[in-house]
Amino acid sequence: MTKTGTESTDDAHADRVLHIRYRSGDDDRLTEALDALDRGETPDPVFEIIYHDIEDLHRVTRPTNLELLRTIVREEPSSIRETARMVDRDVRQVHRNLTALEELGLIDLEAEGRSKRPTTWYDAIEVDLPLGESASTYDTADA
Repeated sequence: MTKTGTESTDDAHADRVLHIRYRSGDDDRLTEALDALDRGETPDPVFEIIYHDIEDLHRVTRPTNLELLRTIVREEPSSIRETARMVDRDVRQVHRNLTALEELGLIDLEAEGRSKRPTTWYDAIEVDLPLGESASTYDTADA
């Protein structure tokens, strides 16, 4: 997994989108942002995670993990236990799933006393999975 990005402190960005890509990033967008910095400008932030293992992408898109991500963004639970209650699932299972999402770079588990609060910095995820020429390194043996 490769994670790149710059976080904006400007809350005017209503929709903060995380771009998840498989095997290759958006080099043009990153280059434009770096060029803008060189010119002394403030570029639009680039939020991108690149997964090199297709299983990581599968873990992101599992229905249970997507449900957890939606709950964290919409409800802002104060703890893992509260998250489990919101999705009506066992706390141990939710803890395992949230730990996996943290390892994937999708959430942070912030310590608050004896609890951990799951948080995200984005409002939406866009997944880019190339199926054409650029996907030639992905074969069915990976799936």
